Parts: sequence; structure tokens; C-alpha cells
Amino acid sequence: MISGGGTGGHIYPAISIAQALQVILNDVEILFVGAKGKMEMKKVPEAGFKIVGLWISGIQRKLTLSNLLFPLKVIFSIVKSFSLLRSFKPDAVIGVGGYASGPLLWAATARKIPSLIQEQNSYAGLTNKWLANRVEKICVAHGGMGKYFPEEKLVVTGNPIRAGIKLDDTKKSDAYQFFHLDENKQTILILGGSLGARMINESVLAGFDKLIASGHQIIWQTGGYYFDEMLFRTEGKDLSNIQLKDFVREMQYAYAVADVVVSRAGALSIAELMLTKKASILVPSANVAEDHQTINAEALVEREAALMIPDRQAQDRLVDSALELLENPEQRKVLSTNIGHLAKPEAAKDIANEIIKLTQ
Repeated sequence: MISGGGTGGHIYPAISIAQALQVILNDVEILFVGAKGKMEMKKVPEAGFKIVGLWISGIQRKLTLSNLLFPLKVIFSIVKSFSLLRSFKPDAVIGVGGYASGPLLWAATARKIPSLIQEQNSYAGLTNKWLANRVEKICVAHGGMGKYFPEEKLVVTGNPIRAGIKLDDTKKSDAYQFFHLDENKQTILILGGSLGARMINESVLAGFDKLIASGHQIIWQTGGYYFDEMLFRTEGKDLSNIQLKDFVREMQYAYAVADVVVSRAGALSIAELMLTKKASILVPSANVAEDHQTINAEALVEREAALMIPDRQAQDRLVDSALELLENPEQRKVLSTNIGHLAKPEAAKDIANEIIKLTQ
């Protein structure tokens, strides 16, 4: 059983681990457990896996009905988790962070079922910290996580990436055809994460005329929440070189055509940039726990593996910086080479093997 979600940063690593287990084991049955109403309830079935939802959510920073119901939700979810464990009879349980992994992993460890958690970020999430003393193994993306977790349980594996995210160079022409782009023009890929990013979108709008005037190609993923608004606010503009997308599912094609990537600094995004060796500008979200995206980005900046623009400066600097980087092939080569050295392409396989060891 694999549990967790809430954002793509939890869901896609979980799917990657499941895919790796399928490759290694000839006969494996996998059940996902998510939070009702969250995006995993859609994304996991799209990847071909079964999922069951728990009635669970996070704690808000203000007094709300959801907060008042939180203790009741936890109790209901733990009871439901025990029921799922009895019926599915898993040999191992994996938590990847997010609301749903708490109740399921608590119930699994109470029943002495071998359990493992995976932490994607350089700052440990609340659920994973809560579960750390209960599980047998903790797979982490980075070293130095002993300040959050028991050292003897840690295994540095890197972050698992969706299968096929790196396109074979021989198929690069297919990627250009998919987006109806010109192979002779340079391309900027702008990402705001699976849900979109308000500040990145506003920054693109602030420099939109410069992007048009540059003649370069742009793939702009706005996020589903912002798509209609961005479409409305660019109405009447010349979009001949700009592909406006709510969500890009075929990311292997998007990375293949990108000469420069603008992205948030979430753990999954950075892992994909490492694997695809993309020169990138990171705009860490200011609305995350302990500002961990800035910590993620700074670790790359220190190694000359990425550029970083603080969220509050993005509207003034982002478009100019992206265009400058696009026109500086020497700097792009340095960033690409250095970020590629940090990749851990076997992360999903390594985590799957740790899970299998627990069952033995």
C-alpha cells in the first residue's frame, strides 16, 4: 500500500515508486490510499493504479469548521485504515507525505506491518516527522537529514521521477512536432507546478510584450486554476510563438524542447531538472513550510547548478533574466553540466529495493 498526496510533489514520486515495484517484481498488487477531494484521487487512476480515499485534511491557520472537525477526521481515517489493512493484507506500507499517509502509516505500524516513508524535501514535512520513530526505514533525497530523523533509519536515494520523463535524443523532433514548434528557434519552458503559481504567472504577464518581441518560443503552463484568467488577460496579443497550457501532461516533450526552464523549487521539479540537465531559473514559493523551497534552490545556486530569483522580485526581474540566460549559451552549458551531476536516476528503483528488503 502506498499513501500520501495533496500535491504533485507527493503524488508523482509515489507513482514512480509503484512503477519501479512493478518492474522489479513479477507479481505485485498495489493499492494507493489518498485524501478524498485531493488531486491524487484523479492522478493515480490516470496512471493505472487503484486508490481509496480517506476523510482527512490538513489544519488551517485560522479557526474554521474543517479545523474543528480535524480530530474527528483523524479518528475516522485511522479506523478506515485498519479496515483497509485487514482487507488488503499488505506486505509493506509506504508513506510519501501528505494528509492521508499519517493515519495509514500509524495504523500499519501499530499492526507491525513493515513500513517506510520517503521525504522529498530538504526540510522534513510534519507528517513524516511524526511517523519517523514508528517506521523501519526513511528514504531521503538529500544528506544532512539527521536533524529531522533517526540517523540509523536513513537511506539517501534521491527523489523518484516519473518513468519516461527524459526523452531519447533521437525523438526530439517528435517533441517539436507535438507542440507545433520550430526546431530552429529557442524555447523557454515556464512552469508553476501542478496547481500553478500566481507570482510566476503575474511575472510573465509583466514582461509579456518583451517575450513576444524577442521572437523566442514560449511554453507557458499556467496551472488549471489560472488558465482562463491568463487566457483572458492575453486576449488580443500575438500568441504565434506562445503555447498557453493549463497543464502539460507530456513533460518529456516539454523538457526536450526547452533551452531554459523557469520553475518553482519544489523537490520533484528540481529532481526532474537534474535528470534532464536543464539550465533553469528557480522562483521559490514563499507559501511553503519553513521556506524549504528557498533552501532547495540555494543548494543548487551554491553549486552553480541553477539561478534563483526570490518570489518578491520576480515581477521585475524574471522575464529579463530568462531572456538573458537564453542568449548566453556559455552560462547555460555550465548550469546544465552542474545540475546533471546531481541527478540520481535510479531513485525509484533504490526505494523499491528498500521496500522489498523490509518484506524479507
